[in-house]
Amino acid sequence: MLFLNNSDVEQLLTPAMTRDALFQAYMDLAAQEAVCRPRIDIRIPTAEPGRVYQWGTMEGGSTRGYFAVRMKSDVIYEQAYNGVRTQEKYASRPGLFCGLIWLTSIDTGEPLAILNDGYLQHMRVAADSAIGTNIMAREDSTALAMIGAGGMARSHLEALREVRDIRSVKVYSPTKANRDRYAAEMSERFGIACEALDNPADACRGADILASCTDSSVPVIQPEWLEPGMHVISIGGRPTEGARGRFDRTLRLGTAPAPVGRPELGTADEYLAYLARPDDPRWQSELIGKRASRVTGRGDDVFFADIVAEREQGRGGRDQITYSERGNIQGAQFYSVAAVVYEAAVERGLGRTLPTEWFLQDIRD
Repeated sequence: MLFLNNSDVEQLLTPAMTRDALFQAYMDLAAQEAVCRPRIDIRIPTAEPGRVYQWGTMEGGSTRGYFAVRMKSDVIYEQAYNGVRTQEKYASRPGLFCGLIWLTSIDTGEPLAILNDGYLQHMRVAADSAIGTNIMAREDSTALAMIGAGGMARSHLEALREVRDIRSVKVYSPTKANRDRYAAEMSERFGIACEALDNPADACRGADILASCTDSSVPVIQPEWLEPGMHVISIGGRPTEGARGRFDRTLRLGTAPAPVGRPELGTADEYLAYLARPDDPRWQSELIGKRASRVTGRGDDVFFADIVAEREQGRGGRDQITYSERGNIQGAQFYSVAAVVYEAAVERGLGRTLPTEWFLQDIRD
């Protein structure tokens, strides 16, 4: 059995590998050769006012031989900065996080690897956005508006450049130092024009693709930012209701199936949350105590399965404003990407070996 940390994963995983693994997982879901469930969060008030413990899991596997569960242990809270409300998290202390992927073999049941999820998480979210962009964005898209300047914004630019010829980026983040640093780093890394702007509307002006990669706990994308022909992706800082109303076409990459024999328990929500002490006043905050926001899953979406089967088309016209979103199939993402990382690690001899017998027992459970 292997333990793979973020440094190991970074040496092994490329944007193309990630995108190919996810594409295959979505094909397998469409063919009912794979299965997953929505993310489930358990939230418990802590002794400190305004802070909540959150345990989140998502899982899935396929007949290709792998199963994985991704688990996160966080203390979460919300804060306001420069007029933006964000959700913050940590494990142990600020700056440290606990996220793990447990990968097993479906043929033997034995554990194969434990992976830190940080680098893989950034890569799989960005590859997801790249798949949606490749299907929905105009072929000649070259200008990118980036809302956010953190790790997700960096991985997104790298992934989007592999599916579209991105030649210019305009970035906005509430913190000037962060957006200036992002613009300088991305310009040097990719040799493209990257400009930091003081206003998100200015960053969106003239963009072919708008990527919102923030940790905002409230909707961010405004309808007046959207222009004809634009494709929109959002992994944080969701569209407002007004912006949703301007989308001409939405792509949903998938929806987790309902439990066997219980179709009424199926949901298009991104996650399900369960609360301890449900009357605690801290649940009244913007995000912590609310259900998952839903952009797609409204009945008029275009689905990945229908597009690859050529039953539907993506963009219906050059001037349409399009939007793409994963849906609630995160569990399928983690088994598929963790599997390709594991196979590459075995081939290259990376990772720390753990005795498999530590995780097995001779008492039937």
